[in-house]
Amino acid sequence: MTTSPPDSVRLADTQLYRVTDAMRLLRMSRTVIYDQIRTGRLRSVKQGRARLITAGAIRDYIALLEKEAEEAA
Repeated sequence: MTTSPPDSVRLADTQLYRVTDAMRLLRMSRTVIYDQIRTGRLRSVKQGRARLITAGAIRDYIALLEKEAEEAA
């Protein structure tokens, strides 16, 4: 009997995230995620009707937050 890996393992291997996955990863609300997308701080792509966020966009967004935190200190 095989069991599926925990969510954190599956998400770590993912290259495209749905908004709900990004919400979990970044620990932000849906409103904040869409606001960050709208302002261009968090890049996303569309596939059909789905809004997807690339793994690279999430890494870049985290780097942006870290840079802003350093500048504020």
